[in-house]
Amino acid sequence: MTEQTKTKIPAPLYAAAGAGDLAYEQLRKLPAVVSELGDKAAASLRTYNEQAGTKAAELRGKAEGADFNALRENAAAAATNFAQVASERALAVYNELVSRGERVVGTGVVEAADVVNADIEATEQPKAVESAVEEAKAVEAAPAPKPRKRAKPAAPAE
Repeated sequence: MTEQTKTKIPAPLYAAAGAGDLAYEQLRKLPAVVSELGDKAAASLRTYNEQAGTKAAELRGKAEGADFNALRENAAAAATNFAQVASERALAVYNELVSRGERVVGTGVVEAADVVNADIEATEQPKAVESAVEEAKAVEAAPAPKPRKRAKPAAPAE
């Protein structure tokens, strides 16, 4: 995964910050991309309508002579390869997001987190020791339980 840093902020938080920054950057480009895709879609639709009839007849001919067992085996191998490639790409993207998040968050936040963590550790330790000492004193000061009296046996009836 990523190389551990000396910070106390986990890598997934950096990845989330990097993903947010990347999403913001991409959303700013959205209006231009939408208009460009609209123009391309209109042009492609005209071309595909013209070619659809001939392509359909060609595909029918190929389907009649296809070896489905070989296709099934090829599909399984291709799916396995695709899963491996997708896993590698996902890991690379995650690492890029972590790096981007570290840049977005910056070192000022890391330093502040270190100070807060040190303060938390400094204030929690004495409370734990004090409560343990108080519990020990309470156990020592507690009165010893009184022994129970036994019931006298009943006198024999004459």
